[in-house]
Amino acid sequence: MASKPAPRTPSCPLPLVVPSLKSHLAFTLLSALALLLIYTLLRVALLVYNRELIGVTPVASFAEAFFNGLRFDLRVVVYACIPLLLSLLSVRAMAARGLQRFWLSGFASITLFLGLSELDFYREFHQRLNSLVFQYFQEDPQTVLSMLWNGFPVGRYLLAWAVATWLLHTLFKGLDRLSRPAPAASSPAADAPAWYWRIATFCACLLVAVTAARGHISQGPPLRWGDAYTTESMFANQLGLNGTLTLVSAAQASFSSHRDNAWQSTMTDQQALETVRKLLLTPHDQLVDADTAAIRRDYTPPAAGTLPIRNVVVILLESFAGHYVGALGYPGNITPHFDKLAQEGLLFDRFFSNGTHTHQGMFASMACFPNLPSFEYLMRTPEGAHQFSGLPQLLGARGYDNLYVYNGNFQWDNQSGFFSNQGMSNFIGREDFVDPVFMDPTWGVSDQDMFDRGALELANNFGAKPFYALLQTLSNHTPYALPKELPVAPVTGHGSADQHLTAMRYSDWALGQFFDQARKAPYFKDTLFVVVGDHGFGSTEQLTEMDLFRFNVPLLLIAPGIQGKFGAVSHTVGTQVDIVPTIMGRLGGEVRHQCWGRDLLNLPPGDRGIGVIKPSGGDQTVAIVTPERILIQPKDFAPRLYDYRLGAKPQAERVEGEIDPQLQKNLAAFLQAATNSLLENSAGVVDGIPQRQ
Repeated sequence: MASKPAPRTPSCPLPLVVPSLKSHLAFTLLSALALLLIYTLLRVALLVYNRELIGVTPVASFAEAFFNGLRFDLRVVVYACIPLLLSLLSVRAMAARGLQRFWLSGFASITLFLGLSELDFYREFHQRLNSLVFQYFQEDPQTVLSMLWNGFPVGRYLLAWAVATWLLHTLFKGLDRLSRPAPAASSPAADAPAWYWRIATFCACLLVAVTAARGHISQGPPLRWGDAYTTESMFANQLGLNGTLTLVSAAQASFSSHRDNAWQSTMTDQQALETVRKLLLTPHDQLVDADTAAIRRDYTPPAAGTLPIRNVVVILLESFAGHYVGALGYPGNITPHFDKLAQEGLLFDRFFSNGTHTHQGMFASMACFPNLPSFEYLMRTPEGAHQFSGLPQLLGARGYDNLYVYNGNFQWDNQSGFFSNQGMSNFIGREDFVDPVFMDPTWGVSDQDMFDRGALELANNFGAKPFYALLQTLSNHTPYALPKELPVAPVTGHGSADQHLTAMRYSDWALGQFFDQARKAPYFKDTLFVVVGDHGFGSTEQLTEMDLFRFNVPLLLIAPGIQGKFGAVSHTVGTQVDIVPTIMGRLGGEVRHQCWGRDLLNLPPGDRGIGVIKPSGGDQTVAIVTPERILIQPKDFAPRLYDYRLGAKPQAERVEGEIDPQLQKNLAAFLQAATNSLLENSAGVVDGIPQRQ
């Protein structure tokens, strides 16, 4: 007789096993220490990878940087541990160790990826991760990805990241096992820690976490980026920051209304106007529309300062750092063709870009509008649709033809949209070249192709009427994809900068070839050539915390009779916003404009020039430069004053004591008045409307 099956027992869930408070706190603490170790190792990697920047910086400065870095890293660790701390409020959450490991592994993996990316990002820009990341990807992602893939060891980084992510998962799994109590000591949910113990523990942990995230226990604001600037070494100071935090701050600024990050007024608008007018207007300027425009004026240059020219060619050289130019004192023979050209023109040896990105170089040089906090990418913002009083407006009103030749795609940085709106109409870009010598898969044709096409266009299609042209190079940009058969010897002996300097030497060679062709054309004898770098780039030396080598660029003017009237070298300080007024001064005739610069060859006696500069990447730090000094104003921190010197033996020395109050006032007034002018759409020849014939 078949036996009856045993009665089925109703199924019930296994009891929920909850780690003790001691076990949970141990896992949280061990995880926090592991994250701190990871971030410290990333900081070591950043130091070693960019060791060329160490220079003569003492070990004590880097020890201080690592201590500062520990404070910033603690904030990131607190963010990572928030879910674990909140778990104290729930029995089930405390027991969910698998989810906690998953969160910690993912968080650590993402921050590790950012740390690996930062190795080359810092080498390229001398800045921790910032809004440049978002600015690049807001353009053409395909171009950006091509630039990264062809310019950096992306494959190796991704492989290292994948392996490291697996190791991180293993690490947190091991910490989980290490911190778990023995099975007999584990408590089921019924025996879980009492709610009042969990609440008390949570409150105590919250107090510790808030203190760690603030960075100090004293009164005052929480830890800010400027708190890392405690040494005289820019590299050490930057090393003390945390790239994840700087990127998060940049994201908050980039994805909020950009106007929220504009320069905040520090004086009444009337005070700012009076100060900036005193700073920029000369005896040859007659202010007009004073009630509606900041510095709109009629400028009548003296006839004695004009030149026998009718055409203007502006050559904007990519990354043409003054620090490596032979004519400015560098001995490496990187720019022999420019150096030779400098012997027949007027060279400005204390000239600066208004920003550290080509974008700022374009609108500052051609639209004579400054690089302002929150408007670093002016050509892509709604305010970029305003009318300015740059070269297209001023020479367009005189009936000039125009030409813009560029290696790449004019959609990049909204160049075609911006310059079309300003009055340019003839564009030759990447898609217009047939059988180029070399086509870079990322950016476009080589510099020699761009210059050859520019020379051909000017010789064959221009000259019947006066014209102005902008020729813009690109080969001296990451990934430095150059022709296989280089017409110049590669640069060696400069470490990681060899490839960059080779590209600079090649661009210099292409510039020389252009002038060889231009000299044969009829227009040459009637033309002012303006050769200027769009910005510089970092070197193993860093001049002040503003890193002046990224701003110092040469400005060279070549025109008939220019040396006879103005000499071969000028020590006047200028920036790219001074280019248009200087051009108009050589052409002569009354002109109405509202440039935020001045004619550098027609300044009042004793005035040796002044300039306002600002880095790209969302950094709100600004500076004002005089022939011997630079006043640097970080956002929300006290300004710093330096004596500096450029040339063969550059140096900078901090000036202790009282900051020059007039310099500080001039800087604040300039930024405030220019920002108001932009926001009010009154920066053009007339309000919002270009002046045309």
